[in-house]
Amino acid sequence: MTKLELVTSQLLSHLGRLSEEAVEINWVTAFAMKSGVKKILPFLKQAADREVPIKLLVGDYLFVTQPDALQMILEELPSAEVRIWKSGGTSFHPKSYLFRGRDVSHLIVGSSNLSASALTTGVEWNLIAPTSVDAEAFEEATTQFLKSFYADQTIPLNRETLDEYRSLHKKANLKNPISPVWSEAEEVEMTVGPSIPQEPEIAESAASYEVDITPRPAQQEALAALENAMAENYSRAMVVLATGLGKTYLAAFFAERFKRVLFVAHREEILIQAEASFRHVHPNRSSVFYNASEKKTEVDFIFASIYTLGSDYHLNRFEKDAFDLIVVDEFHHAAAPTYERLLNHFEPQFLLGITATPDRMDNKDVYALCDGNVAISIHFLDAIEWNWLAPFQYYGVYDDTDYSAIPWRGTRYDEEELLQIQLREDFAEKIFEEWNRYKQTRTIGFCSSVKQAVFMNHFFQRKGIRSIALHGGSHSSERRTARTKLEAGKLEMIFTVDLFNEGVDIPKVDTLLFIRPTESLAVYTQQIGRGLRMADGKSHCVIIDFIGNYRNADLKLAVFDKQEKAVGNKAIEPFVPAACEFNLDLQVINLLKEMRKKRAPRKESIVIAYHDLKKELGKRPTYLEFHLQANIDSKIVKQEFGSYIGMLAYADELNEEEKDLWLKFKHWFIELEKTGMTKSYKMVVLSYMLSKGPEHWLDAVTPEETAPFFHHYLTEKDYRLNTDFNDAQGKRLRQYDEKKVAYLISTMPMTKWSGSAANGLITYSNNEFKIHLNPLAVEKELLYNWTKEITDYRLHAYFERKANLLPVN
Repeated sequence: MTKLELVTSQLLSHLGRLSEEAVEINWVTAFAMKSGVKKILPFLKQAADREVPIKLLVGDYLFVTQPDALQMILEELPSAEVRIWKSGGTSFHPKSYLFRGRDVSHLIVGSSNLSASALTTGVEWNLIAPTSVDAEAFEEATTQFLKSFYADQTIPLNRETLDEYRSLHKKANLKNPISPVWSEAEEVEMTVGPSIPQEPEIAESAASYEVDITPRPAQQEALAALENAMAENYSRAMVVLATGLGKTYLAAFFAERFKRVLFVAHREEILIQAEASFRHVHPNRSSVFYNASEKKTEVDFIFASIYTLGSDYHLNRFEKDAFDLIVVDEFHHAAAPTYERLLNHFEPQFLLGITATPDRMDNKDVYALCDGNVAISIHFLDAIEWNWLAPFQYYGVYDDTDYSAIPWRGTRYDEEELLQIQLREDFAEKIFEEWNRYKQTRTIGFCSSVKQAVFMNHFFQRKGIRSIALHGGSHSSERRTARTKLEAGKLEMIFTVDLFNEGVDIPKVDTLLFIRPTESLAVYTQQIGRGLRMADGKSHCVIIDFIGNYRNADLKLAVFDKQEKAVGNKAIEPFVPAACEFNLDLQVINLLKEMRKKRAPRKESIVIAYHDLKKELGKRPTYLEFHLQANIDSKIVKQEFGSYIGMLAYADELNEEEKDLWLKFKHWFIELEKTGMTKSYKMVVLSYMLSKGPEHWLDAVTPEETAPFFHHYLTEKDYRLNTDFNDAQGKRLRQYDEKKVAYLISTMPMTKWSGSAANGLITYSNNEFKIHLNPLAVEKELLYNWTKEITDYRLHAYFERKANLLPVN
């Protein structure tokens, strides 16, 4: 086929034919029914058997998708990557089928969902476009698919998320039963609030922000930290710099020592600014954007969207060692599977992740992707104290809106029901009054939806304010022009939804208006950073924040707390630099007190974080996975439960066999968690014992037989060597000497641990070190696995802490 083809029935035959030829399959449908899944499984299974990458995105809108359909996909296509779009009440209607072929690829867009009728005899219209007609359209569609596939609104399909969806589906259909022969034609779209046209597109205008190319103080600190990381043989590191401290220029300065550099981000604006920054620092080196139309690769610097490189087709165009340095901007996004695929594909000399907000209060965590190595972290509050960022005046304004009855859809409120209470003239009037009371000259207003942004913009315009509403669907030229006009003072206000969170700088912005529930502390921190850039004539930034009884309202102020994030009902103590002000309405203070009283205590908070991560991973997290990826500090597990296994028991996550093992060997697991670690030596000895396997790890060992493993482990990595072999005694042991190493093992870990362990649990006598547990044959493997899990966690956490790779409170 070399031209567009309209298919009005029997789409199934086309899907089958194209699946046979495909080297990559990406589908998105509004819903999936068992009848449709049965039709497509035979040829998708054949494609999977040929190791064709398959991605399926299915919506949960109105809970039409049948849980049994998802279960069939999960069981019959285990190698496919499947995600569910959590609509939150917002309509979700795409039906697109993308097939990448070796010679010709095909894009199908139309009306057919995954139901037997839609794929066979139903009245449907679908347009098939081969790349011979428009190759760029196919690449753009692939990019848009990946953006949707890995969007924050999606969750992976696994046993945990399927059970959750099945429960929600059951509740929804008890409330509003859906006919088995339901079709989209029967759906009635609901429009909330007045229909307001968006502003016409503004002519494009170039915006240029010239900066000094000499590294600023924060960048100098970060460059020195990166030099140290490389000197210690790290191959990956993350730099956490508060918004406004110049992360992109830092990357450009750091790139000086590397020949071939790949810069990856998820927004076009970030890539454009990054390319300009690199060109400014390196005017004599070549650069190019890698995208659908431009695939030139023989240059010094390549700037690429993660949604392009997220495709195996594009990744496989590059050798694993194609780049000496890879920079991932806004690295907090890197926990997404697309980034993991990219990071697993390449083997650069160094991987640099740069971000302002790797926040564990959010469900995505990135520490694991840089091996836990944070070269430097500069909080925006410290940067203000050091006069690197502008001070702020914060006003927490009471929002009397009642959010308590709005359904929570996984990561956010149901959009339609939220709009019902947001799009009110009286609420808009209060917002306008408070803004008018505190505002300065240039404002960004952060909204929760496009409809709210448009509604508020229309309201402010009626008040005579020069404002505009911008969102992800706004044309890029319109966005650039609006930034220029705001910078020049021709606009007073930009209402936005998902723009200006990251990677876009408007230094003269001096007022921020928050009129949305805070769902993500990472995003909230970035949004605050939009107003803290220094600029001529700007003395400070005003932050006007509407606070009501929405979820996380009592936790959001943790971004102003440099101490440990609030857990349970611990009060947050905002840190206010000398030049700043922090003001809360009395009603806000009382509201936050009440919310803290009702919040789950520490144990429940840990269990909630555990279940959130379990749903994300689709399996029980290991202790180390919990430490690296859960949205809570793992240190409090030991404080509250004595052991990670104890937490699992409390959460009712253990089967009967596991419960019995926990109770029988509870004393051992608690000892393993609580024993002191001024050095790593105890856990290194235990690691040697565990290296002997489940059957023999409890055999007695001598210092002499442990010495080779012990020495190799501590000298294998520079960071271990420089942490535990850095004192006078350790330096003498850097060259292997069995007698001296054995003496160290004997006098320190073996003697000290046996002396501190209670009730003869651990002994060291006659030159033999032994742990006295005596499990039954059927208990050996589980006891071994849990011991190894805790040991791996303790070693990782120890070197993290000792090397100051993560901020320690």
